[in-house]
Amino acid sequence: MKNIYKVLIAFIGVLAVSCNADDVENRPVIEAATAPVLLNPKSDFSIVLSKETENNVATIVVWNDAKYEGSQTVVNYTIEVAKAGTNFAVPVVVSNTTERVKSLTVAELNSALVNGGFVEKEENKVDIRIKSVVGASGLPQYSNVFTITATPYHVPLASSHWLVGAATPGGWTWAGDAETEFPLVIGKTDVYQVTIVLKSGEAFREFLGNNFTSDGNWDSSHNYTYYSGQGFTIDPELVNANDGDSNFKYTGPTGPRVLTIDNSAKTITLD
Repeated sequence: MKNIYKVLIAFIGVLAVSCNADDVENRPVIEAATAPVLLNPKSDFSIVLSKETENNVATIVVWNDAKYEGSQTVVNYTIEVAKAGTNFAVPVVVSNTTERVKSLTVAELNSALVNGGFVEKEENKVDIRIKSVVGASGLPQYSNVFTITATPYHVPLASSHWLVGAATPGGWTWAGDAETEFPLVIGKTDVYQVTIVLKSGEAFREFLGNNFTSDGNWDSSHNYTYYSGQGFTIDPELVNANDGDSNFKYTGPTGPRVLTIDNSAKTITLD
């Protein structure tokens, strides 16, 4: 009986190898034929991205289909960007699709640019192309390249607070990202710190939220009396402005300072 089982196992093994070999031999050959052709956006395209319009369409990317010879599965397309002139040494994926038209929102394009190391709030020359691949992987083809101009906006940390006021570079406005981000220190849960140029003799206030519109978020703030009432030790160069809103007034010399609010130690310092 044991010998019969051994013979059956050997037969099944040979049959499996034979079938696999047949599969390899009979597998359809797919070869690259014609690369996709990028049609839009062209090199005259320029855009300034903003948080306020993040849900709007930034651009519609259009290209001609790639072609492959042989029986093929679905062609997958990837929209890639890279810093101009780098020959896509470090390509950044913007989006994937099986269509030949893709609407990119402001948020999608901005995220790709920020993640790709493009400079925020400055014009950047951006190379854009289409990559096509048959199936999940293999046989890539690349389109022509256009060089567009894009200005990405800063993506703040969700935990950040904000500084607004005449003492800050942006003044008393939220328009055009004028507010100063006041981020949580990495690795901390209760310490906020920022390097900021403060203007002598002027006031500012800390805000806990930001709705990213020109109207700002005036209702969510902490002023001088809030912190003094909580028993904080406040740097002597910061005093109560006594301006009706009890803002902070900066009395030191105009110049770059490191402002730190430590909610654990209950201190507000300027270095």
